[in-house]
Amino acid sequence: MSQQASAMAPASSSADSLASSLSSSAAKQTAPISFQPTGLQGAKRRIVYVGLYEAIAIAVSSAIFMAIGQNASDSGVMAVVASVIAICWNLLFNYLFEKWESSQTVKGRSILRRVVHAIGFEGGIAAMLIPLMAWWFNITLWEAAVMEAGLLVFFMVYTFAFNWVFDRLFGLPASAQAMAQ
Repeated sequence: MSQQASAMAPASSSADSLASSLSSSAAKQTAPISFQPTGLQGAKRRIVYVGLYEAIAIAVSSAIFMAIGQNASDSGVMAVVASVIAICWNLLFNYLFEKWESSQTVKGRSILRRVVHAIGFEGGIAAMLIPLMAWWFNITLWEAAVMEAGLLVFFMVYTFAFNWVFDRLFGLPASAQAMAQ
């Protein structure tokens, strides 16, 4: 009798294990998939991103303005004002970009997606800064456009490189991460 009972125990245990596995499987299929993105996310990500990006941008912009002949005080003020405008634009543009990006079926940030991001951001900022620089530096719109074109080339490369390095250091935003299954 005891041999029969011990022989049945593994079978019973296996049946219980199989039933438990099947019910666990069913629960997984009906339970909603929760997605926990990795890396720095949300408002904290945007604040760190904008703070680092603009601190570097102010220093470089001031140096570029002075290198092309503008005086130091005008260059510094213009760099700070441009930075404030850029911060507002950056927050709005990245919010809209990430909203669009989250609706895409292909996740991640390819080279093409990064180029589109950089062009969209820099095109918008150029449209705002050209008239402002013309007025501030007392130059023509054409001269401001040429000045902005030089800055645009630098900032296009800078934006692309900064985003790439930032994503490597802090992880991709949730909008660009593939959901684990």
